[in-house]
Formats: sequence, structure tokens, C-alpha cells
Amino acid sequence: MQATLDATISIVSLTIIGFYTWSLKNHFNSQKMTWEARLISLGVILTAALFLYLHWTRPQVLWAQIVGLAVEIAAAILFWWAIWASRQARLRFAFDPALPHGIVSAGPYRYLRHPFYSSYLLFWSGWALASWSIWSALPVIFFATAYVMAARKEERNFEASPLANEYRQYKRRTGFFMPRISQD
Repeated sequence: MQATLDATISIVSLTIIGFYTWSLKNHFNSQKMTWEARLISLGVILTAALFLYLHWTRPQVLWAQIVGLAVEIAAAILFWWAIWASRQARLRFAFDPALPHGIVSAGPYRYLRHPFYSSYLLFWSGWALASWSIWSALPVIFFATAYVMAARKEERNFEASPLANEYRQYKRRTGFFMPRISQD
């Protein structure tokens, strides 16, 4: 049972990373990746290697693996929902300095401003939980910091664009990485 669950989590995790990699070439539209985006990509490779190592060399708690796997699957669903909602938007890579050319407000963007980053954080948190090690928290902290910085940069880009007023209204209705509970 343990080996089957370890294999399932490994395959699901690597498949989701494959989804994210696919999106770099087939969904996001930037002239080039910034050094910050490249640093995140390096973090993905190193973290995947760490989590696979932890997963296959140390015992995990069954409930943590099951909950972690469910969180990863939820992250993948959010990711594909965000892909669907933004398929015509020509979104850019994280940390792209170009000003935005439109606001996506359909699908998960109705509830939160950064569903891709939310999905990535859910994914890494789920895999960290499934890996069941204190060391798994370090990459999650790295990614949370990187994604918050990227999201804030994107929001500054909106504030500097002709879309600033519309974006401020959108911001009041939506949450940052989690849905806003109350509508002001």
C-alpha cells in the first residue's frame, strides 16, 4: 500500500509540474523569462528532487499523504480553470516588466486576482505535506515569498497602466491568493 501511494503521489506531482512546464510555452506570452522567473524554475527542479528524495527514503504518515494528494489535485483543478479563463488573455510570465493589456475577471479570477500563484502554492503545500518532513516547509516558504513578490509586481504594473482605475475596482471585489470572504 505504501509503495503504491508513494508512486501515485510521485506520478501526480511530476504530472502537475509537467502541466506548469507546458504552460510556459503554450499559455504564457512573454518575450523572455526574467532572472526571477528562471530562479523560480530552478527552485521547481530542486524542490521536486528534494520531495522525491524525502518521499522515497523516509516514512510518511498515511493521512498526510492522502490529504496532500487531495490538495495537489485541487491545485491542478484550479490551474486548469485559470488556463481556461485566461486562454485568450495573452498573460505574461512572472516578473515580466511589461504593462498589462487587459484584466481577466472570469472563472477563478472572479474570486481571486492570482489563481495561478494560488494553484502553485496549493500544489507545493500539498506535496510538502505528503512528503512529511520539516525540510519540506523551506521550499514552500521560498515559493510563497517568490509568488507574493511576483503578484505585487504585477499589481504595480496594473497601477501604472491605463487600466489602473478598473483594476482598483477589481481589487476591491477579489482576494489576493484566497477568495475574499466579504464583498465590500
